Amino acid sequence: MTVAMAIADLQDEVEGRVLRPGDEGFAEAARPWNVAVQHEPDALLEAASAADVAAGVRWAAAQKLPIAAQSTGHGVTDAMYDGLLISTRLLKDVEVDIAARTARVGAGVQWKDLLPKIVPHGLIALNGSSSDVGIVGYILGGGLPVLGRAFGFAADFVRSIDVVTPDGRSRTVDAGHDADLFAVLKGGKGNFGVVTGLELDLIPLTDFYGGSIMYPGEDAEEVFTAFRAWVAGLPDDACPSIALLRLPPEEFIPEPIRGRFLVHLRFAYPGTAEEGDRLIAPMRHVSTPVMDMVGPLGYEQVDLVSMDPADPLPFENGGALLTDFDEDAQRALLDVAGPGKQFPALLVELRLLGGALGKPSPVLDAVSGRDAAWITQAVGVLAPPIAAMVPDAIAAFLEALRPWSTGRTLVNFHGRPGDAEDRARAWSPDAYDAITKAKRRYDPDNLMRFGHAVQLPSGEPAEAALPLL
Repeated sequence: MTVAMAIADLQDEVEGRVLRPGDEGFAEAARPWNVAVQHEPDALLEAASAADVAAGVRWAAAQKLPIAAQSTGHGVTDAMYDGLLISTRLLKDVEVDIAARTARVGAGVQWKDLLPKIVPHGLIALNGSSSDVGIVGYILGGGLPVLGRAFGFAADFVRSIDVVTPDGRSRTVDAGHDADLFAVLKGGKGNFGVVTGLELDLIPLTDFYGGSIMYPGEDAEEVFTAFRAWVAGLPDDACPSIALLRLPPEEFIPEPIRGRFLVHLRFAYPGTAEEGDRLIAPMRHVSTPVMDMVGPLGYEQVDLVSMDPADPLPFENGGALLTDFDEDAQRALLDVAGPGKQFPALLVELRLLGGALGKPSPVLDAVSGRDAAWITQAVGVLAPPIAAMVPDAIAAFLEALRPWSTGRTLVNFHGRPGDAEDRARAWSPDAYDAITKAKRRYDPDNLMRFGHAVQLPSGEPAEAALPLL
């Protein structure tokens, strides 16, 4: 049977569209948020339902074709070059139970779709720095929330996951059903099947305080020194981070900060304006802020904390978990990316971990980094004239901070995955062992092989069902 005939058979089985390169709508459906990546699969299934996803997985497995899934594509780091790409962006169902404080979301739902349905009821979910990101992909990477120190990783609040494993079987997994698979899906990224939806616990929140302060980049040493002293006295539920920004001279950027080199302090706190003002006060007297936008917010304004770009970009990133960020680490960072340095990256950031992020999950998972004190990353835009310089600059930044690194990272901050040793950096040794065992069991033919998937040596047999975690 020819590929064209096989694709026609798949179209007969599904409600959604099946597209090939060159078809109308293919480029738009395949394009990830990271526009530096261009997927080139044999076919793309724009799934209209979970049943479509299952049909697509069964079809690809029968053809012995690899499979990848994509919703918004925020976390995409490398291209899919053959096989079946399943787009889940149309799976936008949202069911909220206010009384039970739960929400069930489809794989295409973004945080900005969910928050308006729950925030008016005094409830939140643990989104990251941008509400534009898809919920499922974010949580499969563990999910580092804006309010993470206050509540923990987003994966800690997942009740169940709907997934189609590479054998084409649709499963709803939780702590009592396929618990081994449930554990490694949370933080194990896209190794074991295509997730079509999940259910998560919501969190009551009365007050939210946060925002950002911008300082002149020339004062980076003063600001970072004050920041290190300040965070040492913060309560566990206060959630700060700091970044160096090199902003382009584009019209969409507000005039006070357009085209400037800046230090960007971000702060989030689940408390009153009075308490928030008291906590942030020391940093308001550091340097001479260019902008001060910290204050009481409605949680629907949470994007004002990190102010991530809203529009798709061509980018590359890389990150590392740190044991400490002391004076020497500060000097190492500023020597690479500080004032007067020609560092071709849009952003270098540090996020303080600890608090609830340092506590074990109530249900087993594959989220690593709970023993780290900080996470850092650099993000560069792959646009002329600096595109070719960005990967080496990120590598130099991470090398400068290697003395303080745990040797690991979080999978959503990892950046472009390399060989097996490099991929393993996204997890603790125990979690990586569990993921590898689950990979052998649920995907012995290595169909889910793109992105941050664990790579199995060819020909390895599937293992018998043994406890994983």
